[in-house]
Amino acid sequence: MKASVVFTVVSALIAKIASADSCWSQDLGYPCCQSTVDVRYTDKDGLWGVENGNWCDTTTTTTTTTTTSDNTSDNTNSDDTTVAAPSSTQFVHSGNPFVGHEFFINPYYTAEVDAAIAQMSNSELAAKAEKMKEYSNAIWLDSLKNMNDWLEKNLKGALAQQTSSGKTVLTVFVVYDLPGRDCHALASNGELLANESDMERYKSEYIDIIEGHLKTYNSQPVVLIIEPDSLANMVTNIESTPACADSQKYYFDGHAYLIQKFGVLKHVAMYLDIGHAFWLGWDDNREKASKVYSKVIASGAPGEVRGFADNVANYTPWEDPSLSRGPETEWNPCPDEKRYLEAMYQDFTAAGIKSVYFVSDTSRNGKKTDRKHPGEWCNQTGVGIGARPQASPISGMEYLDAFYWVKPLGESDGTSDESAERYDGYCGHETAMKPAPEAGQWFQAHFEEGIKNANPPL
Repeated sequence: MKASVVFTVVSALIAKIASADSCWSQDLGYPCCQSTVDVRYTDKDGLWGVENGNWCDTTTTTTTTTTTSDNTSDNTNSDDTTVAAPSSTQFVHSGNPFVGHEFFINPYYTAEVDAAIAQMSNSELAAKAEKMKEYSNAIWLDSLKNMNDWLEKNLKGALAQQTSSGKTVLTVFVVYDLPGRDCHALASNGELLANESDMERYKSEYIDIIEGHLKTYNSQPVVLIIEPDSLANMVTNIESTPACADSQKYYFDGHAYLIQKFGVLKHVAMYLDIGHAFWLGWDDNREKASKVYSKVIASGAPGEVRGFADNVANYTPWEDPSLSRGPETEWNPCPDEKRYLEAMYQDFTAAGIKSVYFVSDTSRNGKKTDRKHPGEWCNQTGVGIGARPQASPISGMEYLDAFYWVKPLGESDGTSDESAERYDGYCGHETAMKPAPEAGQWFQAHFEEGIKNANPPL
């Protein structure tokens, strides 16, 4: 019998909340909705709305949805409620991936800066620190746990900002968990070892999960900085460092796999890490690098790579006119990042690499540090914030996509505790600030030094 039936659909999540002041989204770092009733997205957590630029739990404001439908069966239920998916419109990068977007502000870093400000008694310094919250920096997916905790949450946050503002919002992530990670250093060794079982974990528990979230959130632009230090180690340290020789297979296989996965996603742009001027700047190293990177990019077909990231987590100035090819630089013809990228552009183009663009990390190179040798990399004294994140920052360098803060100022490069398992001798050098916590942990003194020496000033 045909009949018109009115169904009242009660949200199963209503039991999770007690009032508009308490809701399940608070456990995930998002507020309860106060007035909005528009459901923008549904996932395993519940029904999401957008309010004041933030995702919020709509079950605090919407508890029932009534729909009317005509049914031809007495025992057929129907719910015509339509929930908008996060990826209703595919975004496609065209040209420079940094152009034309708002940059997503990393909420975790904002919280770190707030905690740092609470420790400051100098009001002028605190005011400078407040300005740090206005600028975007990369979100590091440096462990399985951090990837699972931060990737979707920040994609969702960027989507909420994009939905609220009507402007595309770019989020930058660092993919950083290769088996045998940082084979030539100790301070930032990773959780996965250079063996077959951990290679499978890297693929299935890390890369595949990232891919799934990126496919879901395909209406927004994303940039990925790929595995800092890894391929640069393959250029210079395979013969000298046994751990790098042991990691070689997994570094190359891991890159091929992730390029195949991420490189076909039209809203995602990838930049492979190329170290810095005082790692690969010499002529012979650049020649080797051209061969290594050409091989790696080809191995990831049909995936594509936009370009390369330099100076990630390093201190080399963008320009240093005081240095030239001579004894002081060990005859390096590229003694600053500008000259390094100019040379790499020529070399990579000559090697047949089709897409040669760069993003340069300026988070800590605004002031020439106190280091005695330009290869010093750990928690350098005299650090200063550099150029602000900006697309196409240098006239005449069309291949430079952006200055961007990849390494968040204030997060340590490595511990100075000589008894620590991950102690690296570079973190005990004369110009490395001490005492320093483990890599990635907050280093208040280094943060304060960096904002004091910011160039341009904050």
